[in-house]
Amino acid sequence: MKPPDVVSAGTTAAVDAAIASRRSIRAFLPTPVPRATVERILELASRAPSGTNTQPWKVHVLGGAAKERLTQAIRSAYDDPFERAQHGEEYPYYPEEWVSPYLERRRRLGWDMYGLLGIGKGDRQRMQEQHARNYAFFDAPVGLIFTIDRIMRQGSWLDYGTFLQNIMIAARGRGLDTCPQQAFAPFHRIVERELGLARTEMVVCGMALGHADPDAPVNRLVTERVAVAEFARFHE
Repeated sequence: MKPPDVVSAGTTAAVDAAIASRRSIRAFLPTPVPRATVERILELASRAPSGTNTQPWKVHVLGGAAKERLTQAIRSAYDDPFERAQHGEEYPYYPEEWVSPYLERRRRLGWDMYGLLGIGKGDRQRMQEQHARNYAFFDAPVGLIFTIDRIMRQGSWLDYGTFLQNIMIAARGRGLDTCPQQAFAPFHRIVERELGLARTEMVVCGMALGHADPDAPVNRLVTERVAVAEFARFHE
């Protein structure tokens, strides 16, 4: 696939729109996504850069009965407090100690989302029920599980982020939505068993892919972004 030599103004606007409209969708319609569409999205995403072209990403695409089996296996563990405590992520995703401004941003996201869902502060049962919807891929018709070879180091994980972003933008360009889901990582042993992963594969995250439910209140959530002036310094 030869890349175009010139990007037109119309193409630029379309790319900008896909990036700006990307959101984490947490309620999907059952509308199927053709396999050919998923394959094309992954093909485009594979143009992501990677150090010395290592291309460290591996993808497991789930639908139908396979997706349901994984959902049921994880929900069985998640719904049992004792069993849930036996699971944990293999890599640290969040900091051990939250500090400003990250703590405030995290809290704001939580209360904005729970507010849309009518979940009050301290209602831990309903919060856990909402979190558990991750494991059904928020009812999306396509679930993606991403893995990486255990020998790869931090640089390859950075490369992986560009691959994941490419998937989400390519999906938006086709009128589809996504939700990247680190929630699968703590249940990596169940994922390994259900998908028959090699011991060399480490679970990175999951992702829901499909058509957003326009009537779901939770999908009205639009997270804020700080101004460029707050995170960028121009050295001239």
